[in-house]
Amino acid sequence: MRLLHSADWHLGINWRGFDRSYEHEQFLEGLLAALVAEAADALLLAGDVFDVANPPAAAVRMFFGFVSRLRERRPHLQTVVIGGNHDSAARLEAPGPVLAKLGVTVVGSCLDEIGRFDPDRLVVPLSGADGRQEALCLAVPYMRLADLPRIDGAENPYAAGVADVYRQVAEAASRRRRVGQAVIAMGHCHLIGGEEAGSERNVLIGGAEALASGTFPEGIDYVALGHLHRAQRIPGPGLVMYSGSPIPLSFAEAGYDHSVLVLDTDRDGVRECRKVAVPQA
Repeated sequence: MRLLHSADWHLGINWRGFDRSYEHEQFLEGLLAALVAEAADALLLAGDVFDVANPPAAAVRMFFGFVSRLRERRPHLQTVVIGGNHDSAARLEAPGPVLAKLGVTVVGSCLDEIGRFDPDRLVVPLSGADGRQEALCLAVPYMRLADLPRIDGAENPYAAGVADVYRQVAEAASRRRRVGQAVIAMGHCHLIGGEEAGSERNVLIGGAEALASGTFPEGIDYVALGHLHRAQRIPGPGLVMYSGSPIPLSFAEAGYDHSVLVLDTDRDGVRECRKVAVPQA
């Protein structure tokens, strides 16, 4: 399979009184062209789709217009969207049945509509152009402390709870995984060792939001992250990657190498990961 990893679109942002919609429109047109040119099988959008929990109608229209055009141009392509700390989990998931008709799976919260945690709900099978399942995606959204399982005696309850969620979702995926299928994890969080831009909003107060790369269980071939706006690989084992923001969202980000990430999977996991630059409008 060929997958494309992006994050932190922040559609609808009004930055210091300036509307950024033109830049976002140009990015989305370029992204659509890249998905077609790369013959991508899936798009992974790792949170912060919108800039605010209640985005303006124009931003919602822009998102739906993009996924509609994508369905026309790449009919078999799957899109997996997870919620970020800027997004409203409920608002993201509300149009889920409609988005499913467009090949889009949305996971806004790790809890279902009645507040239960079901790890199987966060495992999304990914299929190639021939319709055969080729990979599994652990679609784990941004998690608030109240969403997490309670780990008695944990020094950092947030970090321990997040790690436990990933452990349970990975176990659910292993029960469904077939030989030769890649396992891709998604997340929207701040990992220790990641370089911040200064424009990201802390997910928790007091630094407790910073997670270790050991948060992710063994057996995961690639971790597609959102939240930090600089495209970067987290030091340590495995491919743990932030795609970064597609446009600069503050002065600090003006010199960033804005890009999306393209990864190819085969029976041995992830064969290749490379950047595709996002031209700036």
